[in-house]
Amino acid sequence: MLLGCIGDDFTGSSDLGNTLTKGGMRSVQYVGIPDVPAAADVDAGIVALKSRSIPVKDAVRLSLDALEWLRAQGCQQYLFKYCSTFDSTIEGNIGPVAEALADALGAREVLVCPAFPATGRSVYQGHLFVGDSLLSESGMENHPLTPMTDPDIRRWLGHQIKGTVGHVASATVAQGPEAVRAAMQVADAAGHRMIVADAIHDCDLVTLGHAAKGLPLLTGGSGIAIGLPEVFRQAGTLSAQGEGWQGARGKAAILSGSCSNATRAQVTLHAKSNPAREVAADDVMSGAVTARDLADWALSQDGLPLIYTSADPAEVRAAQDRHGREASAAAIENLFAQTARLLVAGGVTRLVTAGGETSGAVVEGLALTQLEIGPEIDPGVPVMRAGPDLVLALKSGNFGASDFFTKAFKMMESGT
Repeated sequence: MLLGCIGDDFTGSSDLGNTLTKGGMRSVQYVGIPDVPAAADVDAGIVALKSRSIPVKDAVRLSLDALEWLRAQGCQQYLFKYCSTFDSTIEGNIGPVAEALADALGAREVLVCPAFPATGRSVYQGHLFVGDSLLSESGMENHPLTPMTDPDIRRWLGHQIKGTVGHVASATVAQGPEAVRAAMQVADAAGHRMIVADAIHDCDLVTLGHAAKGLPLLTGGSGIAIGLPEVFRQAGTLSAQGEGWQGARGKAAILSGSCSNATRAQVTLHAKSNPAREVAADDVMSGAVTARDLADWALSQDGLPLIYTSADPAEVRAAQDRHGREASAAAIENLFAQTARLLVAGGVTRLVTAGGETSGAVVEGLALTQLEIGPEIDPGVPVMRAGPDLVLALKSGNFGASDFFTKAFKMMESGT
């Protein structure tokens, strides 16, 4: 294994697998930390954890355990993958996990770059933008678990780590990998181990990937990996060829637990021409709705049935105030996990989930252990095979065009 990756959620890990697979690396996403060695022909192994919103100490422990398994596979470089909207609180978990991994690897000059231009995420002067809006004005300030109220990644990360944060400006990145490495060395000499790098275009991310050649650890969104396959290829260590992909036919269903602007637009469009059922948090907490109810409803529908809790952010906050944030989130995730098990048992072979926490709950609920990365549906979201009779799409809440759900099912069926 050449590249060992640790993802803090399942949708982000599949996003990373998509990037590496497009670059020509044989990529496999592992659900949690495997208890057996990886296959010999895997170029990039991605250990997907559900650690984004858990207590900091637990996220650090899980990430270090994942690192230990990846090191045993003989990886040459390691990547900590988090969301391109830097989903974290002032306490963590991104900073503490990155620092712990750096300590374990003896790493200095650790790049930090959540940019993903293909989905509108860019970093300029250390600030994260979504399209033409600052992160804190993009809707992410309303995230129910990790509200991002400050777009300055240097400042936000500075709250989370023991050390200090450096910066490589856009003008330096534009000068190429050697200029970036020189700037990183200056930052290191000044005592900054974590170094936020600007990136506006894909070519900037390619530059950062080449600048990170030989460094043990880099961190970021999936975009930070765009240039890595070519770095390994130039070193003569990458020889994987893409394999054919076959789709799946059969029943389909969608489970959406995201309240992001993108997912809400997708839900609204899909519900105009397909069966859709909204699940209110109050009904979940009271037991008025059960997984059996939802699965039976979806299995009885024609077309592409959608079950969703993608409510207005104000409604989500009100429900959290009534029931408690952690309790309501856990109840909804458990409901979706149970529903997914019943759907698959009932013959669903194509399943789409929207939202990182929802996707994580579903993957764990289905007891999946390994996912084969397939073709891209929309930037950052591939089709994945979970077994001979099940294909999945795990969509981050913020990703995908408005017609994503319909597009996903067509690709799941045709495989192209």
